Amino acid sequence: MIMKKGAVILTAMLLSVAAMAQNDAISKFFSKYQNDESFTYANISSKMFSMFTNMEVEKKEDQEVLNAISKLKGLRILQKQDARNARELYKEALAVIPTKEYEELMSIRDQDKDMKFFVKEISPSKIGELLMIMGGNDEFMVLTLFGEIDLKQVGRMGRQMDIDGLKNLEKLDDKKTPANSKGDKE
Repeated sequence: MIMKKGAVILTAMLLSVAAMAQNDAISKFFSKYQNDESFTYANISSKMFSMFTNMEVEKKEDQEVLNAISKLKGLRILQKQDARNARELYKEALAVIPTKEYEELMSIRDQDKDMKFFVKEISPSKIGELLMIMGGNDEFMVLTLFGEIDLKQVGRMGRQMDIDGLKNLEKLDDKKTPANSKGDKE
């Protein structure tokens, strides 16, 4: 009996160390640039998200967004505008992602910027972290959102808060339909 408890505790400790190591590369990237005054850095804690949930809303859609927000644990954003090295920063950020831990969710490319979304699942039906990296001709941004994540609600939240990139997640269900997945137009 004691051996089983010891094995469970050891497994839990190893999993928590592995989870910290997974975020370590991304945290190091944030740490490298967060004090550089040419970057904008934002860190929103779970306490701030819980304060949002105390708001009163009239629409059902707004209540759904607040319910999704209540499950978030944090948001970090690192952004640089008017950046001559935006493409290099984009490549550097992509290079530090532990690809065994994250799955690419979506890529968007247009003439002046590239965007990639990655997720880390905590179970087959739950996402524990969303990572977005965007690099353009003169703008760079990396964003990480963690907690229990509902992508559709995050897309709505991104639209309401006017967060570039997160607005695209609302369209995710549209991209999964068979007609759209083959590039067909309706």
